[in-house]
Amino acid sequence: MLAHFAEAVRPPVRQLRDDDTRELNTMTTRLNQVMTMLVAEKNRLSRSVPSVRPSIQAHIAWLEQELNDLDDGLRQTLRRSPVWREKDDLLRSVPGVGEQLALTLLAYLPELGTLNRKQIAALVGVAPINRDSGAMRGRRAVWGGRARVRTVLYMDALVASRRNPVIRAFYQRLLATGKSKKAALTACMRKLLVILNAMVKSGQHWDPEIIAA
Repeated sequence: MLAHFAEAVRPPVRQLRDDDTRELNTMTTRLNQVMTMLVAEKNRLSRSVPSVRPSIQAHIAWLEQELNDLDDGLRQTLRRSPVWREKDDLLRSVPGVGEQLALTLLAYLPELGTLNRKQIAALVGVAPINRDSGAMRGRRAVWGGRARVRTVLYMDALVASRRNPVIRAFYQRLLATGKSKKAALTACMRKLLVILNAMVKSGQHWDPEIIAA
């Protein structure tokens, strides 16, 4: 069945992730797992009875130390590779792009810089998709793709809509045309991703004059 599917659809061939990328991916996944557990334990602490609070507090302390150790390990792994170090510096040269987004893109979107703008937007799930059926024409929406990348991209696009001159101008222009804040921010996510994709492809650091041209 898979062979027939491949023959009929002929999906694009993508390079397998190398060992270093898989290691970074695994470490990032573990970091997110520990962060989720830490939030859950802090929520439990606020609702707990006195008899179980010491146990929860001890677990929170352990999780916080584990989080620090994982964070240090991630930084060391990232800086150990000249290629990753160069890409990390390039990505973080963009106003609004923080350490978490750069790390997430390196770990979960190794295709960045190898695809065109439409392909990278569709891969992450920020490209508008038509919801049409027969004569019915539905609203265009974004869905699918790599949810982990999209979640972090949303937060950085929110920051960029205030601090990045190119994204801020784009956001304000969309609002002026009547777009909702949610739709405008989604468009900013797509624009930010497309900019980062083009920068990685060209090896060019952030230059607002070139980007805005």
